Amino acid sequence: MTSLAYGHHFTLNNIPYGVASSPTHGQQCVTRLHNTVIFLGTLQRGGFFDAISDLPNDVFTEDTLNTFAALSASVHGAVRARLQSTLQSGTGSLPASTTASITDVTMHLPVSVGAFTDFSCSLNHVRNAGRAILNDPSPPPGFFHFPIGYGGRASTIVVSGTPINRPKGHFYDRSNPTPKTVVYGPSRALDYEMELGAVIGRPLGPGKGVHAKDAENHVFGFVLLNDWSARDIQGLEMIPLGPLNGKAFNTSISPWIITIEALTPFKAAGPAPQATLPAHLQEEEKFNYDITMSVEILHGQESGSTTETATTIATSPAATLFWSHRQMAAHLASSGCDLRTGDILGTGTVSGEDEGSFGCLLETTKGGKESVKLTGGTEERVYLLDGDVVRMSAVVGGENSGVGFGECVGEIRRAI
Repeated sequence: MTSLAYGHHFTLNNIPYGVASSPTHGQQCVTRLHNTVIFLGTLQRGGFFDAISDLPNDVFTEDTLNTFAALSASVHGAVRARLQSTLQSGTGSLPASTTASITDVTMHLPVSVGAFTDFSCSLNHVRNAGRAILNDPSPPPGFFHFPIGYGGRASTIVVSGTPINRPKGHFYDRSNPTPKTVVYGPSRALDYEMELGAVIGRPLGPGKGVHAKDAENHVFGFVLLNDWSARDIQGLEMIPLGPLNGKAFNTSISPWIITIEALTPFKAAGPAPQATLPAHLQEEEKFNYDITMSVEILHGQESGSTTETATTIATSPAATLFWSHRQMAAHLASSGCDLRTGDILGTGTVSGEDEGSFGCLLETTKGGKESVKLTGGTEERVYLLDGDVVRMSAVVGGENSGVGFGECVGEIRRAI
């Protein structure tokens, strides 16, 4: 689970942003080069960014990235260029007081999240899930016309590494199915969902609206997002409304925001539309990014072992997402809704078509009908057990590009 393993994700081509503290640094905005964290607040107070006239004083000493994220793309570009120019030869040219090893820092939520909207942008996912639950792969009726979604619970978003307590709720007692009985207790079908989260930067006022092709001006960057899901609770409460307690207990995000500037060289074509779209949802051909995502279950400690074994459950291409981050933002704003700095728009589960590319256990186990064999023994999983650790990661353009997301991890703890 150590972040040292992901140092190659954070080269000069990346320059991500996060929020961290250390024994010698208060909580402030940071960036990362390989496995060195650079404290931007301390750097700014030393005059490092003085030549960037539109950068507010002490913007990096704040304990979230919200103020910086809301600035213009030109200011973001100037900060990125200043850092890249100085760091060409590594971090040795920076004052020692401004850097620390990734192992010596505590990462915090990178932004204050006012709202969380989770979409369902993967055609593969809705088909796989429909086949698993209803034996019908047909997508929902609105799927090809707009990115479908629901309002999530922003207050329960946590940073990677935060333990996840098994939620309690109402569900059908599957162990005694006749007659159908609703019980209350700890979820027996706890799942993960491998997603990307688009982080809103520059805000958009209520009633303004925006076209997808212009919406990127309002997106600061992306995080990994694990939309933990209690399938038994969710399955009962979604008739007839959307998810509530089956989703609202926790959502994990990775601590590093990967910026639009870092992702731009890796644009990729997405699926062609299958319906005539209104002007605000029309997109260019290359609306996705060449991001490869993966999810593992780390297990073994719950049976008394002192070591964990990692089993890769899925590897999936995000370029197959049917709807883009810009279309998500445009659709949300089309009703008159505002976009606020720090808001997160989730893509929904990123899945492929084939075995080994399904982004959640619901798909992988065919709705709980099959089990997954784990590496290194006889253990199997249908859904997550207490003690399991879920680790997600992603790279852009391949392992050698130097641009990745690091990791998003969460350990399942017993219900409280």
